Amino acid sequence: MDSLPEWPDGAVAILCTGAGAPHAIPVSTCVRAGPRTVLLALARRRGSLARLREEPRCALSIVEAGVAVTAHARATVVRELSDTVVAVRLDVEHIQDHDQPTFAIEAGVRWHWIDDEARERDAEIRAALKALGTEGPGRL
Repeated sequence: MDSLPEWPDGAVAILCTGAGAPHAIPVSTCVRAGPRTVLLALARRRGSLARLREEPRCALSIVEAGVAVTAHARATVVRELSDTVVAVRLDVEHIQDHDQPTFAIEAGVRWHWIDDEARERDAEIRAALKALGTEGPGRL
């Protein structure tokens, strides 16, 4: 697989970091910013962010309807999105396609915000990531 597939907004992915014992967290702000680039937002207080600063190698697994991939990447903090959140760019080095002819992924994890402020904040963060993605790799 040469490029990342498309996935819907809000798809839950699993970010795996190192810098010690492997550590995995669900993230819902992943935005495909190019064939081999993903942007996501992490809270400054996240242990995963500290781990990525120490060891930028990571893996992002996305399982959604028609999509089952793991992107092996290097992470870079590219911009503050707010006082509490930073944008992280994943430069994908290898895409592991988990698709098999013997099964079909029908759906990913289903979830929704139950707090209006959280829903609005998530929409703002996703919009900021998409805008950042249109700036191109030379400007990030």
